[in-house]
Amino acid sequence: MGILNVTPDSFSDGGLFFSPAQAISQGQRLAAAGADLLDIGGESTRPGAKPVSSEEECERVVPVIEALARALPLPLSIDTSKAAVAEAALQAGACMVNDVTALRGDARMAAVVAAAQADVVLMHMRGTPRTMQQRPRYRDVVSEVARFLRQAARQAVQAGIARERIWLDPGLGFGKTLAHNLQLMAELKRLTSLGFPLVLGASRKSFLGQVMNAPDPGGRLAGSLACAATAFAQGVRMVRVHDVAETVQLVRVLSAIEQQRP
Repeated sequence: MGILNVTPDSFSDGGLFFSPAQAISQGQRLAAAGADLLDIGGESTRPGAKPVSSEEECERVVPVIEALARALPLPLSIDTSKAAVAEAALQAGACMVNDVTALRGDARMAAVVAAAQADVVLMHMRGTPRTMQQRPRYRDVVSEVARFLRQAARQAVQAGIARERIWLDPGLGFGKTLAHNLQLMAELKRLTSLGFPLVLGASRKSFLGQVMNAPDPGGRLAGSLACAATAFAQGVRMVRVHDVAETVQLVRVLSAIEQQRP
């Protein structure tokens, strides 16, 4: 899943692809690099991010989705927690909703996804992007995240979303300390065993910077690839990344090795 942030303030690439023309060109580059799907977002969810209105979010993403839906054969995802934005994006050509609130942020979101028969990514997060990193605590982070995701999936099915359209995301960096993120990475098999395909978003995140002593998000490629390799080994179905070409190469090599196992 290639990341396409149509925002001025995302933590890694904010402002680089803010205009529709820039975003469309970047989407085409990600597709050419081997992305299987593009995740397009118009509101930053980095720690401390300021909220954006539905109207402004739509103005940012809808023209980009319309253009890329015409230009590319790839499926498109809308990264939003607002039902109005999801609805407009799905009408514009998206087929997946990536919701960091796991349908909790907007009472209409589940109905919008169900009506469109879209796929949905349900992510674990403590609090909101503005508050999530204020002393997050867990007794057992993997068990608590697994419990939350299991319940979120159950509620999505009850809302009319087909089980086979549900993806789960442990939400690395969303209300977690360094230790929490590393524990989740170490025990991804406990989450892939929940019975739903797992999405992992570790790319360039600050916990990698802490481990690598790399304050610049652009200098975290090696750590991002390490997480992608760990995800592959533990049965994760999709990784959400900034560096598509390098991740595609990694997965091709790992797949080639895996095919030779007796």
